[in-house]
Amino acid sequence: MDRIEINPKKLGGKPVIKGTRIPVYLILEMLAAGMSVEDILKEYPELTKEDVREAIKYASQVLKSEEIHEILA
Repeated sequence: MDRIEINPKKLGGKPVIKGTRIPVYLILEMLAAGMSVEDILKEYPELTKEDVREAIKYASQVLKSEEIHEILA
């Protein structure tokens, strides 16, 4: 992921778009709220369409590798 950065000194290590302090989760929340990519780019002109696509791709890969473990009582 060339456009995603994880740095403990930025937003507590949350994934952000490289060179910004815009977290991946914020982009996903805006999309989930119904904003279009164009709306997001107007709100955050430092972003590109590729940045938004990369945020979606990153989230998909994180969820794909997520494991669920059963806790036995």
